[in-house]
Amino acid sequence: MEGKRIVILGAGESGIGAAMLAQKQGFEVFVSDFGAIADRYKATLIELNIAFEEKQHTETLILNADEVIKSPGIPDTVAIIKGLKKKNIPVISEIEFAKRYTTAKTICITGSNGKTTTTMLTYHILKKAGLNVGLAGNIGHSFAAQVATENFDWYVLEISSFMLDDMFDFKADIAILLNITPDHLDRYDYKMANYAASKMRITRNQKPEDHFIYCADDEETLKALKNVKVNATQSPFSIRKKLEGGAYLEGNNIHININPLDPLTMSISELALQGKHNIYNSMASGIVAKVLDIRNATIRESMGDIKNIEHRLEHVAKISGVDYINDSKATNVNSTWYALESVNPEVILIMGGVDKGNDYDMLKDLVKQKVKAIVCLGKNNKRIHEAFENDVEVIVNTFSAHEAVQVAYHLATKGNTVLLSPACASFDLFRNYEDRGNQFKMAVKEL
Repeated sequence: MEGKRIVILGAGESGIGAAMLAQKQGFEVFVSDFGAIADRYKATLIELNIAFEEKQHTETLILNADEVIKSPGIPDTVAIIKGLKKKNIPVISEIEFAKRYTTAKTICITGSNGKTTTTMLTYHILKKAGLNVGLAGNIGHSFAAQVATENFDWYVLEISSFMLDDMFDFKADIAILLNITPDHLDRYDYKMANYAASKMRITRNQKPEDHFIYCADDEETLKALKNVKVNATQSPFSIRKKLEGGAYLEGNNIHININPLDPLTMSISELALQGKHNIYNSMASGIVAKVLDIRNATIRESMGDIKNIEHRLEHVAKISGVDYINDSKATNVNSTWYALESVNPEVILIMGGVDKGNDYDMLKDLVKQKVKAIVCLGKNNKRIHEAFENDVEVIVNTFSAHEAVQVAYHLATKGNTVLLSPACASFDLFRNYEDRGNQFKMAVKEL
């Protein structure tokens, strides 16, 4: 479209990628960020000669757009988005925009937990099988930037509910929904049904030749499935029941029977990623691999040699018979539930930080069963004390990663696990969850 004006709101990874692609397609491009733009992104905009502003949204420069691409972090409730909607100017996500300009097939992975692990594992299997594949979405480099500069046949995309909300014509060739548990409810009027409906958009526009892979053990997913018509071929996975045309666990073996003539059976002891939640993640990735007819030997090898993602149940060290695990990426209660569920009892749990209105009730049973002491790491630990004072003997306050590790070291005995799984954001004491995880690892190495 000659002279079409594209405005991009938010100059992070996705915004800069969208700007690069829009410019390549010959559009007039303007980038606006309400905050300060990081130096490396600013340098890209200057180098490409793309007009931009920071620390403000100038309405006259935005409300004249033909189309707006917004960062997933900007909620619909902000004034500038309301202004755009009032003028009926289309507001879309970066993935919606990028998909228009590529013929590559997409494998899209969403869910409240396990997205990153499943995305990395799926990408690892495809790459090992020799496919020409890119990795994007919530992870790695922007999808739009890769569409502008690379030429992949496949993309494995980690997709958040915020991205799905601004997706309209986009279609996933293979869609995975891992689970639906309460997270980001502040963006969905605190209604679980709204959040679930957002996750189900992953099936939007799919046709019978496409695939939808989901967890048959997840109650919220099963509930949400009743409210949508899924046209794609469905492949469920379960660790509780035997399933035809999907994946299931029997004893210690995973069975993937997508192709009855060439099923895959694999012992969970062969998986590099251990823990119940990783059986689910491995099944989902395994189904994708079988849909793509990847050889069983390649799937087995990939699942056996993948390295865990940093800051997600990352084993740091074993010192005097005590395991130290860095799960700093657990910034919500549900992620911490997964972590506790996957480690052996007698845990010293390091948790705390910026509480996003957390409901700690779901952790209570696991804390009673498995946690011997809680070490709080945050400026305000009042709610953690209130939630667990009757469930554990010891709750201690600390104000640095070094102090938390020292206290945990003195509380732990042989056979215990020291688990950093905060259930909270990190901004009170750290730059981000990576900084928190790195400081924890450094403190463990100093023991």
